[in-house]
Amino acid sequence: MNLSQALQQAKAQGLDQLEAQTLLLHAVGQDPHDRAWLLLHDTESLDAEQLRHFMHLVQRRLQHEPLAYLTGWQDFHGLRLQVDERVLVPRPDTETLVDWALELGPLAASVLDLGTGSGAIALALKHARPDWLLSAVDASADALQVAQANAQRLGLAVKFLHGDWLSGVQGCFDVIVSNPPYIAEEDPHLAALTAEPSQALVSGADGLHDIRAIAAQAPAHLVPGGWLLLEHGFDQALAVQALLVQAGFAQVQSRKDLAGIQRCTGGQWPEVK
Repeated sequence: MNLSQALQQAKAQGLDQLEAQTLLLHAVGQDPHDRAWLLLHDTESLDAEQLRHFMHLVQRRLQHEPLAYLTGWQDFHGLRLQVDERVLVPRPDTETLVDWALELGPLAASVLDLGTGSGAIALALKHARPDWLLSAVDASADALQVAQANAQRLGLAVKFLHGDWLSGVQGCFDVIVSNPPYIAEEDPHLAALTAEPSQALVSGADGLHDIRAIAAQAPAHLVPGGWLLLEHGFDQALAVQALLVQAGFAQVQSRKDLAGIQRCTGGQWPEVK
């Protein structure tokens, strides 16, 4: 079977063409972005092992396993991150949180990333602002292994800590950022996310359990004038704003993602007067 025929077979089974091309390139050891290579080599034959590998990947994708788990990588804010089943796949929406932190400029010399997962947020910030001091926390030792491997491969210095949110964290920071779990326990969207770690997705009956904990703990670890920035669900902006106001934050506001949805909410810890 040649490359073109393999793609047609995957398409006939219901796989999206671009995803099929990505998986085929991965299966034959080419850059998954290099679709031009497929056009130039579409009549070349796959050997038996390449075909077996490709069709196995196709079946896994048809079972809704994330594409990034199948290829082992995900692009995020200009970085290529290694990912697997130990961490969530970084989403483009989360780049909104990174961009907001970067806008804070000189206010953000010391930054803490809570629930770092693959390290996406912390590493993107360190890559964009090499002079910033980045620390990152995760309750999952497995996730920290992924994050540390990404940091080492990319040559980015981030201090990684094992812990539950801010418990055990020492000192204060200019900015605390987090993409915590925010899906409610009974949310129907979870049915399509079974391949990803549930502890990084689900947060109590209303999806706000972890955001409440972070909002309560963060003030003790922010310098006066420091910012807390949180990613949350598509319909949670008003609820998160209320939690931050209740916790004593000022300048509480939300930011929209690429789809125009209020995806991130943050507030500034008041200056001492």
